[in-house]
Amino acid sequence: MDWLWWVGAALVLIVIEIVSLDLVLVMFAGGAFAAAAANGLGAPLWLQIVVFAVASVLLLVAMRPWLLRQLKTRMPLVETNAAAHVGRAAVVVAEVSERGGRIKLAGEVWTARTAVDELRLPAGTEVRVVAIDGATAVVEPADEIPAPRPPARPEHKESA
Repeated sequence: MDWLWWVGAALVLIVIEIVSLDLVLVMFAGGAFAAAAANGLGAPLWLQIVVFAVASVLLLVAMRPWLLRQLKTRMPLVETNAAAHVGRAAVVVAEVSERGGRIKLAGEVWTARTAVDELRLPAGTEVRVVAIDGATAVVEPADEIPAPRPPARPEHKESA
């Protein structure tokens, strides 16, 4: 019956790990499962505790860094929110200067200012967002934007 305590502790640690996502508590859960296995083999309580400690430390030292590397390489960084707008094209709706103005970006009107002092961009000018400063888009004229390349399309080979 003692092994159930170890399994119960492991399950509780896994549930808490789901909230924290640090990959620490799940390593302790692995140690608890190892201690449950030791109990199943008839080990005394002191040995179960040693197995728990050793297995947990080994998992923390050996598995956690490897798992973190795997997760980081498989999950590319995707810009979200305002940072996702950097590099996008927009249209000036109210003259933009270094002091301010308005642009239409992704269907929304944003406050904007130019990246270069003493530059004025009249309404209707196409611009590119070079940065987001708070809630203000920093823009430059679109003529400084390299022409976009068409997306690569896979070639379909017809089988004979």
